[in-house]
Amino acid sequence: MRLTRRDAVLSLLVGIGTGVAGFADIEIGEEATDEESARLTERHVDTAVATAETVYPSGVSGTAEFVSSYVGGLPDDRSAEMARTAVGLDEYARRERGRPFATLSSDARDSVLRSMGVDRTGSSSDGSLSERVRFYLVNQLLYGLYTSPTGSKLVGIENPVGYPGGYESYQRPPTDRERAYVATTTEEGPTRE
Repeated sequence: MRLTRRDAVLSLLVGIGTGVAGFADIEIGEEATDEESARLTERHVDTAVATAETVYPSGVSGTAEFVSSYVGGLPDDRSAEMARTAVGLDEYARRERGRPFATLSSDARDSVLRSMGVDRTGSSSDGSLSERVRFYLVNQLLYGLYTSPTGSKLVGIENPVGYPGGYESYQRPPTDRERAYVATTTEEGPTRE
């Protein structure tokens, strides 16, 4: 499935609602200040894209365009924290692998995230580096993917919250896949019709 800039904009509208009115005018900065300004730099965006390429399902394409548009539309406070977290992830990758995270191979990126414990840790906005990577990079990027119309189809959500459905989609009987899911998630098993 190919993600587009439109998917990113729609995901932002669902996730943060207002605050993206100036989305078309967003620019990615070239250099960050000592304090890591609220503007994401190209280096931060490259780190976010590399993270998404590592954690997104293999059937997804157009990741760079989608992620660049998505993170560029986040509120200033969220993008500032994402920038700080990307710097921390890059520093960790340099210590472990001698290169910035975005320049590593897909397998090496996965290994770096696992060695940090990102796959095992909780998600916290003010926790350890691995918890912040999980919160500001991994979870934020997965949220963006699965709240987009294209990304939600990957997990069988035909009408994500905030998107108009259709009368037909509500009248269609459940598919075998949906029934199997219900059967595995409820104690009583599938409902009888």
